[in-house]
Amino acid sequence: MRPDWAPFFNDEMADFWSGEVLWNASISSYTTFRVGGAADALVFPRGTKEVSQLIQGLRKMNIPWHILGRGSNVVVSDKGIKGVVIVFGKNFSRCHIVKEDGDSVLVKVEAGHSLSGLVKWAADQGLSGLEFAAGIPGTVGGAIVMNAGAWGGEISEVVSAVDMMTERGEIVTKKRKEIDFQYRSWGEESSMVAVECVFRLKKSTAADSRGKCQELLEQRKKNQPLNTPSGGSFFQNPAGSKSAGELIEHAGLKGKRVGGAEVSHVHANFIVNNGSATAADIIGLMHIVQQRVEETSGVFLEPEVRFLGWE
Repeated sequence: MRPDWAPFFNDEMADFWSGEVLWNASISSYTTFRVGGAADALVFPRGTKEVSQLIQGLRKMNIPWHILGRGSNVVVSDKGIKGVVIVFGKNFSRCHIVKEDGDSVLVKVEAGHSLSGLVKWAADQGLSGLEFAAGIPGTVGGAIVMNAGAWGGEISEVVSAVDMMTERGEIVTKKRKEIDFQYRSWGEESSMVAVECVFRLKKSTAADSRGKCQELLEQRKKNQPLNTPSGGSFFQNPAGSKSAGELIEHAGLKGKRVGGAEVSHVHANFIVNNGSATAADIIGLMHIVQQRVEETSGVFLEPEVRFLGWE
């Protein structure tokens, strides 16, 4: 059943919209956890201008909206999401070289581009700097907002500039030095939407870049539950010598289950969906892990994943 604002929504978008709209659509298939209820509307824009006009229209109609990329690092409520979910997908994923400057190459990428796809593209071009992100799920936009990282590298280290959108649908461009990137966050920009990014990469060889990517991908296959639905690393690593995974394992929680949600036997900082999990199962298990780790180690683990539809 469509929401009562659907006719006004269609009228508002008629003059500019070329993307797809799915009404009362299940969102679970758009998240890597494979959980969550329905959204009032899922929309798939075809570029920055459409996103800007869409957000301006939604603001005018007082319709709530959320951004979703590949749906990693997110737990969507079983009750679903009220309003519009804007999906940055394959129609919002252009990528091209904009400038070469000595050994550096500037590459501009739209937010819906797959991060792992960008890593592969860069390696094939003989460009170095993104190898650490090989195998990280999600989109470029999500990677920027979360300041995604692994193996000692972070996305902020290769960002040159970001085109971001305000809650009013206005485009603002900020250089790297103007963005307060933090651990798994881009700081004060949290209310903004990343729509395009310019990366500064280094000239290398395709063989070297591919080799580094393959080495890290093999490590992921050994140490992470890649074949089971999850949201990626669930908790932030706390300050100190022990990682979240080590603290969870020390608490004896590997294999702990709530419904269909389970602390992975492969890597303790992954909560996985064994096929029947609900979002409520995942949240329930999260609380158990937080409580037990605090009891055993005195550390409260902060989630790295985001939560949608829990308001």
